[in-house]
Amino acid sequence: MTKTSKREKAWSGNRMVVHGLQDAVKLVKANATAKFDESVEIAVNLGVDPRHADQQVRGVVSLPSGTGRDVRVAVIAKDAKAEEAKAAGADIVGAEDLVERIQGGFLEFDRVIASPDMMALVGRLGKILGPRGLMPNPRVGTVTPNVGQAVKDAKGGAIEFRVEKSGIVHAGVGKASFTEEAITANVRALMDALSKAKPSGAKGVYVKRVSLSSTMGPGFKVDTATLGA
Repeated sequence: MTKTSKREKAWSGNRMVVHGLQDAVKLVKANATAKFDESVEIAVNLGVDPRHADQQVRGVVSLPSGTGRDVRVAVIAKDAKAEEAKAAGADIVGAEDLVERIQGGFLEFDRVIASPDMMALVGRLGKILGPRGLMPNPRVGTVTPNVGQAVKDAKGGAIEFRVEKSGIVHAGVGKASFTEEAITANVRALMDALSKAKPSGAKGVYVKRVSLSSTMGPGFKVDTATLGA
């Protein structure tokens, strides 16, 4: 007999049932009973093999309802670009000094943005930021000459997504306190972005399985046919 986790105990229904998106969102909210505002998380199993270069899935999407969390943004830039980042609301701004702080163990941020002229410096941080998914990358808009807009996007609900080795994309799509409509809109925005990011090497069924859960609640399978607009 297998052990039952606290998350599983919270739901006594049939775990094999596949729910429409709206019903799944209702169930997630109803089972988010922790004493804090739980995050709503999505797991999307894609029909790709990330070991192949032509089957990578990565991008950025602006969630229409926001993320419900305060994103701490660090910007590696200098001179006019540094001032632009500060004016846009960046939490930490610096150049060589910030790189040295990060090398020394400072990691009090959720997103790192860099201007293109700083990439020689940023390259030193690959072993620190890379494993944490924080390394600036032009493909997802975190290496850009328009640092001010990138900061505003990050603060306003833009999230990065990236397929893991197992072929799954995990992402936060809001908070349990959000309305059902707000969570649904965020899920559909992410799914649309994943669809547009479909790699050339993907064969067969692209979106295989999807589930929604809250931080401490059980997961609910979602009918992929209900994920469109």
